[in-house]
This record gives sequence, C-alpha cells and structure tokens, in this order.
Amino acid sequence: MTAEAQRANVRVAAEQLAPLALEHELVLAHGNGPQVGLLALQAAAYDSGNPYPLDVLGAGTEGMIGYMVEQELGNLLPFEKPIATLLTMVEIDPDDPAFDNPTKFVGPCYHHIAAERYASERGWVFKQDGDAWRRVVASPEPKRIFELDPIIWLLEKGAVVICTGGGGIPTAYLPDSTRTLVGVEAVIDKDLASELLAQLTDADLFVMATDAQGVYRDWGTDEQTLLRRATPSELRRHDFAEGSMAPKVDAAVRFVEATGKRAAIGCLSDIVRIVAGEAGTNIVADDFTDEPR
Repeated sequence: MTAEAQRANVRVAAEQLAPLALEHELVLAHGNGPQVGLLALQAAAYDSGNPYPLDVLGAGTEGMIGYMVEQELGNLLPFEKPIATLLTMVEIDPDDPAFDNPTKFVGPCYHHIAAERYASERGWVFKQDGDAWRRVVASPEPKRIFELDPIIWLLEKGAVVICTGGGGIPTAYLPDSTRTLVGVEAVIDKDLASELLAQLTDADLFVMATDAQGVYRDWGTDEQTLLRRATPSELRRHDFAEGSMAPKVDAAVRFVEATGKRAAIGCLSDIVRIVAGEAGTNIVADDFTDEPR
C-alpha cells in the first residue's frame, strides 16, 4: 500500500491500454477497494470528531487513481491525444434493500472490543471477517451517472475518459427534494457501475480486465473449465463465488441482455486479444454477430 507500488501497477496497465486508445474510443473505470480502505484507516486514526464519510473518501480515490492513470497513459500516447479524469457522482436509491443488510467490507480489521466502541460511538455496523471484525456498508444499485453528458462530449472530442472510479461517488437526493443532492455512506459495486456506464455511452464492447484468464466453470475442482464463449442463459445456470466472479458475471449478463452486444472478462495482459475476441470469456447474445462497427 505505497504510492510507488500503485504507480508501478498503473504503469503496467497503461502499457496494455495504450494500443487500444490509439484505435478505439476508450472509457476507463477502475476499482478503489485497497485505496479507500487505506484512507478509512488513516481517517480512523483521528479520535476527535467523525472521520471523513465514504463519499468523500471515494472522491479522493477517484482523483488519486485517475491522476496516476492519466499521467502514465499520457507518457505512452502522442502528446496531442487528450485524456481526462472526471470525478463521477452516481445516484442510488436511499430505500435500496442493500441498506437493510450491509455486506461490503471497508477499512481495517478491529478487535471486537474496538468494533463495539465504534459501533456505539459512530453507528457503524460490523461483521466478522476471519478472526477479526470489519466495518460493513451497504452496496446499493447504481441508478444514474450524473456526469454522462460531459463524458460523451469528451469522447466526441477524441479524449480517453477515466471516470466512475470505485463505482462512482454514491449520492442521493434528500427526501421530498428534486434539487438537493447529498453524499451517501455506501460503496457502489464497481462492476455494476461500469456496466451502467457502458450502456449509457452506447459502448460496442464492455470489458472487465482482471488477473484471471476468464470465467471458469467448476472453479477449484478437477473439472474446472475455462469458458471461452457463453450466453447469459448459459451463465445463469452456474453458481459463481460472490467474492470472485459473481459480480463480473452479473454485470456482463446485464450488459448483453440490455444491448445485444458483447461483454468480455479476462486478464489485463490479454486485453488487446480480448477486444479482438481471441481471449478471455466472451459473453454474447444468442443472435450475436461478429460484424465490425
């Protein structure tokens, strides 16, 4: 969890993404789990007053990670290629059922005595994570991306756009208000927010780059098999671990069902081949065609 390690990882990603930026309109989203956890740990070190809320911490990670991605990608692309990072607010429903059952772990591990104190003092909810206790927050569904118009405007100008980092900054309108937007103590799933972004920008392809070759059937058994091509109906017949591929599979299925286009999940180092349909797991509609657009 150092700036040097983060920059080194971003540089590796930029080397894989730069060729795509020269040939395609490219919108980049990213996760922020380790970074927002680090900021939460730093905030928890101050006992006077309440620490910064998650929406503010999320905004901080969007700027921090976006800055590194923009800089490292810019070092590889022609100087005249524009790149822009946008702080992105995403609307959620305050009545989302996720608030009744917080499940997303954030921040550091605590001894149960410290967890009980923070639960009493700050109203936090804790659940056991291994031998320790960690704060859990709601992970509501994304409903709207407020910066959609400037994202599309930048794409039309030929820019690479970095946005919706960490699922976007969770926001909602105050009750009985159509004008007052406020931050929400929650974490939006990055895969679902990216899927919504892909839909709303009319993307031809939605790729989720990870450190795995793709989606495996019967993962962790002697029968595990890499799925090279699958339809939403085929994927719905399989169970995937919630902590691994389940959110990505769900996001891919949503995109394909909503658009009829292709989604893909695979290794970042294969991303050029994934875009070409030669690697990763490709999720397609039953009537999908490979005709270029």
